[in-house]
Amino acid sequence: SCYLLSCPDSILHTFCLVFQAPIKATCEDLSCKTGFPEDVHSAVVSRSVHGGQPLLNVRFRSCDGNKKIHFGSSEPGDFRVGEDGVVYAERSFQLSAEPTEFVVSAQDKETQQEWQMRVKLTPEPAFTGASEKDQRKIEEIIFPWQQYKHSSPLKRQKRDWVIPPINLPENSKGPFPQELVRIRSDRDKSLSLRYSVTGPGADQPPTGIFIINPISGQLSVTKPLDREQIASFHLRAHAVDVNGNQVENPIDIVINVIDMNDNRPEFLHQVWNGTVPEGSKPGTYVMTVTAIDADDPNAQNGMLRYRILSQAPSSPSPNMFTINNETGDIITVAAGLDREKVQQYTLIIQATDMEGNPTYGLSNTATAVIAVTDVNDNPPEFTAMTFYGEVPENRVDVIVANLTVTDKDQPHTPAWNALYRMTGGDPTGRFTILTDPNSNDGLVTVVKPIDFETNRMFVLTVAAENQVPLAKGIQHPPQSTATVSITVIDVNESPYFVPNPKLVRQEEGLMAGSMLTTFTAQDPDRYMQQTSLRYSKLSDPANWLKIDPVNGQITTTAVLDRESIYVQNNMYNATFLASDNGIPPMSGTGTLQIYLLDINDNAPQVHPKEATTCETLQPNAINITAVDPDIDPNAGPFAFELPDTPASIKRNWTIVRISGDHAQLSLRIRFLEAGIYDVPIVITDSGNPHASSTSLLKVKVCQCDLNGDCTDVDRIVGAGLGTGAIIAILLCIIILLILVLMFVVWMKRRDKERQAKQLLIDPEDDVRDNILKYDEEGGGEEDQDYDLSQLQQPDTLEPDAIKPVGIRRLDERPIHAEPQYPVRSAAPHPGDIGDFINEGLKAADNDPTAPPYDSLLVFDYEGSGSTAGSLSSLNSSSSGGEQDYDYLNDWGPRFKKLADMYGGGDD
Repeated sequence: SCYLLSCPDSILHTFCLVFQAPIKATCEDLSCKTGFPEDVHSAVVSRSVHGGQPLLNVRFRSCDGNKKIHFGSSEPGDFRVGEDGVVYAERSFQLSAEPTEFVVSAQDKETQQEWQMRVKLTPEPAFTGASEKDQRKIEEIIFPWQQYKHSSPLKRQKRDWVIPPINLPENSKGPFPQELVRIRSDRDKSLSLRYSVTGPGADQPPTGIFIINPISGQLSVTKPLDREQIASFHLRAHAVDVNGNQVENPIDIVINVIDMNDNRPEFLHQVWNGTVPEGSKPGTYVMTVTAIDADDPNAQNGMLRYRILSQAPSSPSPNMFTINNETGDIITVAAGLDREKVQQYTLIIQATDMEGNPTYGLSNTATAVIAVTDVNDNPPEFTAMTFYGEVPENRVDVIVANLTVTDKDQPHTPAWNALYRMTGGDPTGRFTILTDPNSNDGLVTVVKPIDFETNRMFVLTVAAENQVPLAKGIQHPPQSTATVSITVIDVNESPYFVPNPKLVRQEEGLMAGSMLTTFTAQDPDRYMQQTSLRYSKLSDPANWLKIDPVNGQITTTAVLDRESIYVQNNMYNATFLASDNGIPPMSGTGTLQIYLLDINDNAPQVHPKEATTCETLQPNAINITAVDPDIDPNAGPFAFELPDTPASIKRNWTIVRISGDHAQLSLRIRFLEAGIYDVPIVITDSGNPHASSTSLLKVKVCQCDLNGDCTDVDRIVGAGLGTGAIIAILLCIIILLILVLMFVVWMKRRDKERQAKQLLIDPEDDVRDNILKYDEEGGGEEDQDYDLSQLQQPDTLEPDAIKPVGIRRLDERPIHAEPQYPVRSAAPHPGDIGDFINEGLKAADNDPTAPPYDSLLVFDYEGSGSTAGSLSSLNSSSSGGEQDYDYLNDWGPRFKKLADMYGGGDD
């Protein structure tokens, strides 16, 4: 059985040419035959073939699946065959209009049996628009033919039908579904068959793009296709009976989407930046701009062409640049690029597809900004031919002149930065020229002192150049060289001593008033009118010297002593000052070094001055040392001896020299009583003449233990308090007495304060305190506005703070003018509360306008309605006899005093 494929009338005539005739196939023999399924395999590929591009897939049928097949090509330089049967291009080339043929061979690695198949490649027509991507889709087309290794004739084999690719244009407007092909099997005459398709676009995502009529086998597309999304579809067609049994082997259907020019070119960047050096020759590469087109790049739809639309500015020529229309490379085509005139060019670049066809192609634009970079085509030029400067003598690190230059190159670049060098006039290297990084000026600086008396003027020759060499063909003009005239200014210089320091060798012991030497200075200012120098002493640690201010003669004022603390290593240093009278006055110092020679003016002495020994003969040796401030030959070796008098010295002691500076003193007798002994020792040095002295060595003789250590306590001196200790003790005693006195005074003051705060009367008899403390006499709601200050103790109030007598209660203030009461005593005797009350009564009696309770100003108003009654009823001097105070006895002990005063009758 076999499939038939026909083309319906509804497909465009352009694409029906491929399928206008029914495709017939012979039936496959049921027997398996190893080899290629066809003798000749034809394939249509693009004209441009790239190295490594897959072209087609050859299928080899192996009845024994274990065979190891090796594929080869008759044209290995152009084509190679992979182990999977895919044919690749070995190199890039263009196919000719005539079909290209070569042979693909397959060889069994074990049996060496070989099969061959001829492959014919035909270049695709230009109108098909098939892309390189389409050509890489492998078509399994089998037209086998084989040749056995040992047989020459070729034998035809049975073959299957393979559906050729279906080309379908993208963006089709329908109507949909649009019929493509009809698939059927020749066995549908005897069987009821059902057709189906599988693969991406059918039953796999994106699903539903292709559908097939299960009865008629009509394959249709349901929507427009987009090549930029999916360039081709690989479907597989199936034919089964009504029971689902496979009737035919599935066949592959390849649907290629034909590209349409539906995408404009797009530049990778909207603005491209490039640079080109000024003065570049025509043909200099500048930059490359790139645009991409989503359409097929191997078809005219995706073939781009570039061109320059405009250039700004248009000087010196409107066509300074050109662009390669295929690659987008921008190059210069005209000379005259000068950064000093035009620093930047802006180009509008257009990219058009359809190979630049202005009628049918789609276009887009981008901007190319080309900066003209600076080259050193302008040398630095001095602004003047001669520069002037001046510098005081002996000054360094001073800028004496500023050299200014101009340079038309870009500032602060190596082509603009100036370097200065001196070409003449400074053989001793006293000047250098630094460059100011901001202004590019040359700073002429003094680096070595200049003496006016030697050089009064310098004329320097200076050249200026850039950090980088000048561009080829450009020379330095005369303006790149200048002269610098520098005048040296004379200043008053310091005098200087000659020699400095000055060394004098002198024996010590030179007497005061002796002339030592003459130490004078010189003035370097030969051209200044000034008087002679004046000398003075600046440093003389021992005050041994003086200098004559006019002639510089130095004499001694004291005896020179080599053993003085001011002499170090036999050397004594003194500093003197020489001053001139210039403007300003200057001075210089000089050092006089006196090397003192030693004389034998010091006698040796014993060291140490005290020693200890045992009272017995053994062990009793004492080691002593002779010390002499003098040096050789006026020092050791020394001679040690004991004097003849007193006679006990030589009788009790003996001395033996053990070296030039050391001797040993020991007992001559077997036993010497413990005590302290003064032993005189005569020591003589080796000087000429000799010098000797008698030194006393205080020796303590004591009882010793077996180890020779003293066991006496005689050395312990009776303890006694020194003056400092006594003063400290007295100070401690005085401080202690002061603290006690301050404590007593503080206690007395505190007692006085406590007494001053006590009540005037005994707390048990203080009625006011009881009333205020216990609040037993409080008034009712009608009497709440009163002055509590009247209940305070009179002696605790300041005299000026006592309330005037005329003040009354606010709720009972009298209308009449208040009389002036006589001033009462502010502090009655604290022991007589009765007198206090009587005085209050008298004050009330003397006020004819005041109500009877007006005297309650001292005690405060207690309110109306009290069960105890009102104190206003207390008997006064005029009406006391009419009151009955016996009820006070019923009020308890607190009112016992009042009951005794007023309830006791006439008493």
